[in-house]
Amino acid sequence: MAPTGYPETELSSEWLNYRHLFPILPERSRFNRRRRRLMFAINLVRRGVQAMLDLADDRQCVIDSLPVPVVQFHRAWFASSDWAQAGAEYGWVSSKHQTIYGYKLHLLMTLSGIILDFELAPANATDLAVGLEMLENHAKMEVLGDKAYISQAQQAELERTNQIKLKTLPRLNQKRKVSESVRHLFNRARQIVETVNGQLAGQFHLENNYAHSLKGLCARLYTKLAGHTLSIYLNRLLGQPEFLQIKALAFPI
Repeated sequence: MAPTGYPETELSSEWLNYRHLFPILPERSRFNRRRRRLMFAINLVRRGVQAMLDLADDRQCVIDSLPVPVVQFHRAWFASSDWAQAGAEYGWVSSKHQTIYGYKLHLLMTLSGIILDFELAPANATDLAVGLEMLENHAKMEVLGDKAYISQAQQAELERTNQIKLKTLPRLNQKRKVSESVRHLFNRARQIVETVNGQLAGQFHLENNYAHSLKGLCARLYTKLAGHTLSIYLNRLLGQPEFLQIKALAFPI
């Protein structure tokens, strides 16, 4: 089954192959309304599955963000004012060297790739500010971040209040040096981030949004993040050693 970019289209096509399980197929509009109403329940399912994953107990984590544009950049000027009222903003994405209009999804994940927490913020919000806000809900962790999270004062306060060690590599103009073992740990974290972000963008089409409202966007995000967690859980049940390899499981060809 080739991805179309529209998860609802793919899902409805699969329903047709399992009519004994889905004797009554909902209309697309009704399905979307139901999903929006159930989005918090979907997130509870994600959290429940996450709680059953032994890998979620890892206290070594990594924090990062990825872009979630709501309209193409050249059409942002003509976008509905509803997006502006919902907090959408212009923001620079350094990894892509481009400006987007919309949001960024900030992720806290273990070094094994389990998404522990997330926060959707306007695209112009700094990674440091949103990351600190998200980490306030956690404690007793070692969290690796890129240079966007550098702040000695904030890092010290986070360790004092939440016992979270937020570690970053130094900038080129800083005198602080790190060992090769530390750099190796950061490289490993970077690989995990690229893998998970690549799955969310490439397989779950996180950056290709067809939502017309913030509520619709959040419903899609909850569903996709739940799908990612559930895929890893199924791989663990199946005894797959490469549990983060979810493409064949979730997206059969």
